[in-house]
Amino acid sequence: MIEVKNITKSFDGKTILHDISATFYSGKTNLIIGQSGSGKTVLMKSIVGLIRPEQGEILYDGRDYLKMDGNQIKAIRKEIGMLFQGSALFDSETVLGNVMFPLVMFSGMSQEEQLERAHFCLSRVNLVGAENKYPSEISGGMQKRVAIARAIALKPRYLFCDEPNSGLDPKTSIVIDELLSDITHEYDMTTIINTHDMNSVLGIGENIVFIDHGHKAWVGDKGRIFKTTNEALNDFVFATRLFQEVKEYIVHHGEADEQK
Repeated sequence: MIEVKNITKSFDGKTILHDISATFYSGKTNLIIGQSGSGKTVLMKSIVGLIRPEQGEILYDGRDYLKMDGNQIKAIRKEIGMLFQGSALFDSETVLGNVMFPLVMFSGMSQEEQLERAHFCLSRVNLVGAENKYPSEISGGMQKRVAIARAIALKPRYLFCDEPNSGLDPKTSIVIDELLSDITHEYDMTTIINTHDMNSVLGIGENIVFIDHGHKAWVGDKGRIFKTTNEALNDFVFATRLFQEVKEYIVHHGEADEQK
């Protein structure tokens, strides 16, 4: 579990995050959502340690990241997996080489153990047989799965995903969402996903934190999101005609159910 308490962050005198507190649970898919420029990326970067807020606490299972010394930070970073927006694979390395990279750099495993772990992670994301291909030789969805395999190679307790479905078609996005959800539950990880993809929200949103202009404006799950009276969240959710139609359908059938 990760808790953030009263986080405030400013750049050039402009406050980007306003006294934000939130809890991200282990074994659940925790989503941070919001419009572009809302502060959700700054919040995630603050949690993972890429940005240091002016005030507040960031607790990794009770351990305050902002009060750690260099050795403690180095240790906790070994418990963190990262899935970057563009996958961030090494073009000159094979699929297997990409997954082995963190194992070689940080694990202390023997080469045999590294290979065994890398092959296991690739099998977990259904990429058996792609080990010797290069990133340029596989699809965007496969690249994303390689990035997930690399992110879980060191058996992280915490997994951070920045716009994991960026650039993917809807069908492939569903595959990635389901994979992230499955491994989160399977390994009881604290997974935090930064996204503006409403399909992801409705598919795997177990704990959703909505950020609006740097403020925490709403918290709930995918089952409650259509019932909110928060105007900013409604504007975000129903920004497209498709989701407006979904809302009208839910409202209409909800009224019909009440009359039965």
